[in-house]
Amino acid sequence: MQHTIVMTGATRGIGRIASEHILRRSPDTHLVVVARESTGSQFSGNVSCVVADLNSLKSVRSAAAEIRDRLDRGDLPPLRHFVGNAGVQYTDNLTEGPEGIESTFMVNVLANHVFVRAFEDRFAGSGRIVVTVSDTHFGDFTHNLGMVPRPAWDSPDVLARPRAFPKPETTAAGRAAYSTSKLAAIYLVHEYARRLPAGVDVIAYNPGFVPATGLARNAGPIGRFMMRRVLPLLAFTPFGTHRDDAGRYLAEIVLGDTQASTGSYVDRDKAARSSDESYDPRREQELWDTAERLTALDPAT
Repeated sequence: MQHTIVMTGATRGIGRIASEHILRRSPDTHLVVVARESTGSQFSGNVSCVVADLNSLKSVRSAAAEIRDRLDRGDLPPLRHFVGNAGVQYTDNLTEGPEGIESTFMVNVLANHVFVRAFEDRFAGSGRIVVTVSDTHFGDFTHNLGMVPRPAWDSPDVLARPRAFPKPETTAAGRAAYSTSKLAAIYLVHEYARRLPAGVDVIAYNPGFVPATGLARNAGPIGRFMMRRVLPLLAFTPFGTHRDDAGRYLAEIVLGDTQASTGSYVDRDKAARSSDESYDPRREQELWDTAERLTALDPAT
């Protein structure tokens, strides 16, 4: 039976590889790619594109509403899965979107929340939501080789605005915003697991350290050189994951080949335990409340 999978972050890196696996292995899939520019022609298979700037609440809401309306009209097959794979990392903690929300938090956390809330009652039968996270949320040398500061949790209202971290103009602040946003994404996965309708599973997927993706596109020349030429060697060690493997793992989770119960954290290809800090019902509730308030539709718009 034909079905729809909606995916962000499908045009490059592990998302592009995952989407190719999905289309090849599941020919009944209609893949809706949410991207900055129309890119459907780049794919082989049944693909359409909905244009959205994930750094803008207004744009994300519009894209989610368009997809929901197309599902309701029957222009798209029934919705089966949503994959929130898009992610950004900046070289500072000053970048913000048009609504004044810090960009790392907007793209890595709130954009997914808008889509999840828009689609939660549109899944036909059993569905699966997969959100790509990161083992940088552990904050230790074993998981990030000291390259990314540990998360520094604060009130979600603080984290959602620029200058949430010390020396916000620095790369360290930008990386702290990244690791903290990935911790936030895991918190929301736990909260979704409690709140989503029966039959809709939600999974946090950690690909590990994957060099040679687009994540460092906002870095300076030295950072981009390291990601392209030096750090890819880590993909052949236990510290890293080759891009092809990471994309395949993501596809396997989406297609249900990887066994994981709702709320699980999947480390590459198997369910595992995330950091001790990532299990905190009080923070999860607080983040849910803040995400609901920040993404609520403004009647004036």
